[in-house]
Amino acid sequence: MPSVFTWSIRVYYEDTDAGGIVYYANYLKFFERARTEWLRALDVGQQALLEQHGALFVVKTINVDYHAPARLDDELKLTLSIEKIGHASVHFSQQAWRAEHLLASAAVKVGCVDAADLRPRSLPGTTADKMRAA
Repeated sequence: MPSVFTWSIRVYYEDTDAGGIVYYANYLKFFERARTEWLRALDVGQQALLEQHGALFVVKTINVDYHAPARLDDELKLTLSIEKIGHASVHFSQQAWRAEHLLASAAVKVGCVDAADLRPRSLPGTTADKMRAA
C-alpha cells in the first residue's frame, strides 16, 4: 500500500466564487501546492532541480472528480500518494477532504522535462530514489 502524504490548507475568500463555495479550478492550485510540499518533505527543491539538473516538472494530464463543495474558512486536508513512477513521469492520486467528507479527487500525471527544450527526460536519480522511498 502506498504511503500517503497529508497537507492542510484553509479556504480563503479569494478561493471562493460568487456562491461562496470554492471555485472548481482552485482545487488544481490546492493539489499543486500539496505536490510541492510533498517534494519539500522529501528534501527535493524544484529550484535546485532546475539549477543542478536542468529539469522541470510539468503536469501532463489531470482528471478531477468533484464530490462536494468546500466553503469559506473550511480547513481542508489534501492527500497525495504515488500510483506509479516511470522513467520520466510520476502518477499521483490526490484528494481534498473536509473532515471525513471527500470533496474532490484527482489522478495526476506529472512529467519531467528538460528545461532547455521542454522535451521529456529521465527523473534525476536521487530524486527518483527519494520518491520511491516515500
